[in-house]
Amino acid sequence: MSQRDRCYGCFRPQDDCFCDAIPAIHNETEVLILQHRRERFHPFNTARIVRKALQNSRLLVGGPKGLAATNLPLRPSAGLLCRRSAATLISDLPPDRRPGQLVILDGTWHHAKTMFRDIPALHGLPQYKLAPDSPGRYRIRREPDSTSLSTLEAVVAALRILEPATNGFDRLLGAFETMVDQQLAHSQSKIAWRRNERRQQLGTNIPRSLVDDLAHVVVAYGESAPGGRGKKSGLQPPVYWVAQRLGTNERFASAIEPGFRLTDQFLGHLKLTERDFADALSHEAFRAAWINFLHPADTLVVYHQSTVRLLSHVHGSMGKCVVLKSVRLNPGRTNGTLEERLASEGLVSGLAEHPGRAGQRLAKAIALIRHLNALGNLEGSRPYEK
Repeated sequence: MSQRDRCYGCFRPQDDCFCDAIPAIHNETEVLILQHRRERFHPFNTARIVRKALQNSRLLVGGPKGLAATNLPLRPSAGLLCRRSAATLISDLPPDRRPGQLVILDGTWHHAKTMFRDIPALHGLPQYKLAPDSPGRYRIRREPDSTSLSTLEAVVAALRILEPATNGFDRLLGAFETMVDQQLAHSQSKIAWRRNERRQQLGTNIPRSLVDDLAHVVVAYGESAPGGRGKKSGLQPPVYWVAQRLGTNERFASAIEPGFRLTDQFLGHLKLTERDFADALSHEAFRAAWINFLHPADTLVVYHQSTVRLLSHVHGSMGKCVVLKSVRLNPGRTNGTLEERLASEGLVSGLAEHPGRAGQRLAKAIALIRHLNALGNLEGSRPYEK
């Protein structure tokens, strides 16, 4: 599969970008979205679309404790949109009791419950609910019942009641439909996202460390020294190592002294130059730098077991480790190369943050990890539906 750039407005491949279809809506009621940090990079999150469309809106991202410690910009007229039975139907509110600020919790059901529980500032807010009479159109993530709505659909439904004269909501729903239809056009997505029995199979082999918070996941890729005649490259020490911590985007990159001059042909194979090795570290210095980068709570994730073996040559630290190639989404299919995995799942990687082939493969591994994380969290629903 050829490399395609990703749009960082809608987080879709450039070929599927629908940003131009998102209207600018001048809403009167302020919308404040509190998004659980796990939702931030979900490929089909709709809060980003809401934030881009609504000119009078804010999106705050964080964990429950982090948001609880924040001085949230809640207005005196704020109200929480939820699905609790005791909440007041927003359609029953007289004009003088309508909220001037609508607060939305964006995350799975579990996330939303945790956020509400752990953020005291929300406890005193009046609670409002919708009464949808038709199924939601969010067909690429499982919903708990026939009238459940996505965050975008819920916000649109509420604002249509609060400010019926505001224009642009039909166009916003049209952009939402575009995203859904594009994804459902991919056969792999139809299998992975719409069939409940298939979804149950998908989650069984995904390690818990990739389903839970990715804050302590460190993704790594290493290049080995050339094997030489009669030697396997997997038995050689590393000459280049890159890594990224997903929670903070901290990056690690190091060239490692090979002990001999690398040929131009080999450097070309790695897509590196001699300048990339100007500050190469000794094995001892690399080991110290790598140990300093890793945290005790980190889980190291690599695609192939051979990457783990590279560290053993320099006695590098690993701690907890996950090998992505062993994670099977389809028990009847043998996993191939990293590039083949991305192609089979219809995935594209983001821009490489490190030079050379190592940087490109690290970006691809990160794309696969985020995909596995999204699949592992499919049981959840949209946030306002508590």
